[in-house]
Amino acid sequence: MNEVVVARLGLDASTQSYVVVLQEKGGSRLLPIWIGQPEAESIVMHIHNMKRSRPLTHDLCRNLILGLGATLRRVQITRVEKNTYYAELHLERGGNVVRIDARPSDSIAIALRLDAPIFAADELLMEQEDETDESGFNASDTETSREEMDLTAEQLKAYLERLGPEDFGKFNL
Repeated sequence: MNEVVVARLGLDASTQSYVVVLQEKGGSRLLPIWIGQPEAESIVMHIHNMKRSRPLTHDLCRNLILGLGATLRRVQITRVEKNTYYAELHLERGGNVVRIDARPSDSIAIALRLDAPIFAADELLMEQEDETDESGFNASDTETSREEMDLTAEQLKAYLERLGPEDFGKFNL
């Protein structure tokens, strides 16, 4: 397992699906994972410290974990089978660690809210062609500027829909 961080979030124009790109911490290997719009919005909202008046599902999960006196020790993205990625939440409570099966997109959103490390199986990570491609993409950049932190829900949706593959680099899929 290698520790990874959220490097980019984009829209795959060919499938109209969102893609979260994880990058090996201290390295250049990447792991793109196609995710749903609610999870993409949740990740972007947290990265930009945007708050809603009521908790979103991932905020609720965070509150449940903390309310039960548990700690999220880590998230592990373990494997891919038939184009479906699998992940685990490793919760610790009272000295016992419990592994919870979860979708990677949900796991990432929850890990971000609890400042928990995210790990990916070595065989899932792929080499990036170049450190920076011709569009100027660098995997260590974030996908938006801090000026975009005060987006409305409609503006956030429009922003996510404008993102394309060129916004987050090339991958050997």
